[in-house]
Amino acid sequence: MLNHVQKHKGFVYGQTRLEKEGRPRLLVDIRARKGSRGQCSAEGCCRRGPTYDHLPTRYFQFVPLWGLLVFFVYAMRRIECPEHGVIVERVPWAEGKSPITTTYAWFLARWAKHLSWKEVAGIFRTNWDTVFRAVTLAVEWGRAHRDLTGIRAIGVDEVKWHRGHKYLTVVYQIDEHCKRLLWVGRDRTEECLESFFTWFGLRARWLSFVCSDMWKPYLNVLARRAKNAVHVLDRFHIVSNLNKAVDEVRATEARELRRRGVDVLKHSRWCLLKRPKNLTGRQRTKLRELQRLNLRTLRAYLLKEQLQLLWKYKSAAWAGRFLDWWCYCAMRSKLDPIKKVARSLRKHRPLILNWFRARGLISAGAVEGLNNKLKVAFRKSYGFRTFEAAEVALYHTLGHLPEPEVAHKFF
Repeated sequence: MLNHVQKHKGFVYGQTRLEKEGRPRLLVDIRARKGSRGQCSAEGCCRRGPTYDHLPTRYFQFVPLWGLLVFFVYAMRRIECPEHGVIVERVPWAEGKSPITTTYAWFLARWAKHLSWKEVAGIFRTNWDTVFRAVTLAVEWGRAHRDLTGIRAIGVDEVKWHRGHKYLTVVYQIDEHCKRLLWVGRDRTEECLESFFTWFGLRARWLSFVCSDMWKPYLNVLARRAKNAVHVLDRFHIVSNLNKAVDEVRATEARELRRRGVDVLKHSRWCLLKRPKNLTGRQRTKLRELQRLNLRTLRAYLLKEQLQLLWKYKSAAWAGRFLDWWCYCAMRSKLDPIKKVARSLRKHRPLILNWFRARGLISAGAVEGLNNKLKVAFRKSYGFRTFEAAEVALYHTLGHLPEPEVAHKFF
């Protein structure tokens, strides 16, 4: 059976025995084929040499069988390499000093895409560190072998990953045929995004579209390093900023009315922030009651709904005229949070209009969709203590990394 699913050239399987002391486990002896020579384990060296001596027996954990832990048992040889001298041999079933076989590492890594690492460790009777090493192996192999040709559109965003103001910069490929995570960086500074373009190299010349929010360090770097690409501002962030402004106006006015003994804005937050088609019956009734009153909050709400008409334009020129008119009205609304948004839209007007030039060619909403999957990965594992663990988990979940071809895939 093992020769069918895991055959190794130059090695043969020996005796198989069940060890019942403590936790039952199945031990499979492996020995080198008679007359074979070990292979040098130095990086880039594949030379073979005669056996010098043997090291103590080592145990390599394999995929569980019938609810039993399975270990390969083998005494590593030291060989005489013509170039590197006496050195430990390379074995085909494990990498370096890893206590688990490569097959078992890929087995754990596949399950870790569906369950949290802690759950995988519990189900297969191992520990969190073993699962982490397995996923790290899969990510390193996948990143080394993934195809980076044909990338024409990228999205850049920041996500909060730890308590306090600790952020990650994430860069996604958002082409129509492929949406995946390309790169993760620590922090959200210009230096961080510059590191991405340094890694990305000359491929940046062939970018057609880049998508981001209005975070200034990102805008500065993208203007320098992606000059040939059409820079599109993400619609989600524009609408989100306007919703925050409306909510700020509502909260300020509600406090003022409450001090005068009037509480008409109570339970009105989601009436004002949700789209009209998504309102419940009670929320529609509440909104109709508010529309009878002359409140600053209602002026802010109406301006928010007017801006939604912008996204229905097909021409960038007519969209620009509408945006100018809306900013004119907003600046005369006497609502400071709304005026702040209007100034921001005026400042970034050319980038906003690029959204209409890129319509149908890229989906800027893909960035937020991938961000939602990223947050699920964090919630599934209740967060990560180190950046290294978070980086590995995100590449593994969102990177669409390739896997090696194998004769038999365990499930």
